[in-house]
This record gives sequence, C-alpha cells and structure tokens, in this order.
Amino acid sequence: MLVSRTLAVLALGAALSGCMALDDISQAPPKLSGKMIAEMSKKGMKPESPVLVRIFKQESELEVWKVDKTGAYALLKTYPICRWSGELGPKTKTGDRHAPEGFYHVSAGMLNPNSQFYVSFNLGYPNRLESALGYTGEALMVHGACSSSGCYAMTDQGVGEIYAIVQKSLAGGQDKFQVQAFPFRMTAKNMALHRGDPNMSFWRTMKEGYDAFEVTRRQPKVSVCERRYVFNKEFEGGEPADPLAACPPVINQLEPQAMARIEAEERKVDMAITGSVPASTTLSAYSDGGMHPSFRALLKTQGPKKLAASVSGTKYPISRPDAALADPFDGR
Repeated sequence: MLVSRTLAVLALGAALSGCMALDDISQAPPKLSGKMIAEMSKKGMKPESPVLVRIFKQESELEVWKVDKTGAYALLKTYPICRWSGELGPKTKTGDRHAPEGFYHVSAGMLNPNSQFYVSFNLGYPNRLESALGYTGEALMVHGACSSSGCYAMTDQGVGEIYAIVQKSLAGGQDKFQVQAFPFRMTAKNMALHRGDPNMSFWRTMKEGYDAFEVTRRQPKVSVCERRYVFNKEFEGGEPADPLAACPPVINQLEPQAMARIEAEERKVDMAITGSVPASTTLSAYSDGGMHPSFRALLKTQGPKKLAASVSGTKYPISRPDAALADPFDGR
C-alpha cells in the first residue's frame, strides 16, 4: 500500500510539472534498423555523424537532420507528432501545459531507455535563458505514447527510431545534439498570420537562429545576453556571464553572403508584419495543444482508445482528445 501511494504521489508531481519518465521499466534500448542505416547511406550520412532535431508545434512535425558527406546538415526524416499540449508560445511556468519553445542541447545522460512512455530524452528545460528569466518546469521530454503535459509525444515506433539515431551519434563522439523547438515553420507568411501575438518579439529572435540554419545548414552557435538568444557571435572577452546583462562587443561569425540572405529574410518579415501580407482573421488559440492531421483523422474515425492502442504499447490514453480535435490550424 505504501509503495502504491508513493507511486501515485510521484505520478501526480510529474503530471503537474512535466511528463513522467520514471526509471521503472527495464528494457533494451532500441537499435538502428538496417532500413534506416541504408537510408542514411543513400543520403551520404554515417550512423555516427552529428545529428540535429527541429520541432514545429503548429505543423506537429519533428525533423531529424544529420551531417552528410558535404559536412553540412541534411534532412534525414520528418516524423509526425502525435500530441503536444498547451498553446503556441514558450513555456514559462509549472502547470501551464505549454511545450517548450527554444534552443536546447541534449547529452547522453539526458536519454532515458526506461521511460514509462517507452523511451524518451529530456530537452533540458529550463535552459540558460529560461532559468535567468525565472521560468519554471521540469521533465519536459520527447517521448512515446500519445499523451502530453508539456511534452512532445510521438508514436512508440517513431520515438524508438529517433532515440536510436541520436544515441548512435552521441556514442559516435557528438557531445550534445541541438534541439530547435519552434511554434511553427518561421516563414514570412506564418509570421504575418501571427503578427498580433504577444510572443512576436520572442519569435523574431528565434527566427534569427531559424534563418541561420536555413541559410547555412550549419548548427547555429547559441549565446544568451540582454534577455534573448544571440546567434553565431564571437564576444570580446568570451561568452557573456550574465544572460540579463547587455551584450559585450561582438564579431559576426557568418560569411557576408549568408548575412545578406538573412537580412533579406528579415526585410520580408518586416513587410509581412506591417501589413503587406494579409493576416488571417479566423485563427483562434489552441484550447490545449494539437496533433498531426494524420493522427487527428484517426482520432475522428477510431476514437481515443483505439488510437492510443495503435500508436503505443503503454497504458496511457490520448491526452485531452477533445482539445486535440479542436486544433484551429487543421488543414492549413
């Protein structure tokens, strides 16, 4: 009885703060399949080459990128996200159900092969910027099962494949892999659609890192000062010690041609946000997160119990299925 009560308390605490990932299910971690190794080879990638992950809430997609034979990152595979919770915008406090938005770095110690949600990896929220801003929350994961309380939930098959890919890169010598979590694909059109959102200033900062990767296909260097992310800068005297203080003098690390393309994109966004691109008047806020349209279609036809059983071997039900069906960006 005491053990049961203890587990119940742990489960409640995890549900309030993030997603459970308790180490109480012993299992062998997933391995790279021959099919995936062949796909990597076809794209000029090695299993141990560096990896990078990008997440897009509105589209409910997770991308895995790997360095190919050119030395740049190339897209390996895009995975549909079964469930994420909260609304568009960064997570700021425990219990807001928001999935994080930002730049994170995941080491081998943050991988959990024994998660209650099959397998998982911790995003490392709060990161340095979020901690400095006083944001709270913990145990924010990418994991299996179609249930989220601030996490990005994949199918068991999907997260197992992702886990195997990133684990192989970390075992092959990559110290940490970067996760870029965005509210949406940060095109000028999407920025215009959300131009009235109170998070726009933060999103424009994030877009600087988004554009740097889009232009160079290199992992952006992420620094923090003046309460914001700063990308691909070399600081006089080293990295800023205080994320809230003014940025010291910097030297841009990007080539002039890349900078010119990024600045051209910034001008497109300026025009879009000021009204050159019509903003939609029909968008409404998420009631509590969303899911990929492919899963939403199954949820409509199969119901939550059948969908939960089809995407995961765990016992967890689809989290807040009515909210998942109410995704305002369905079909966009």
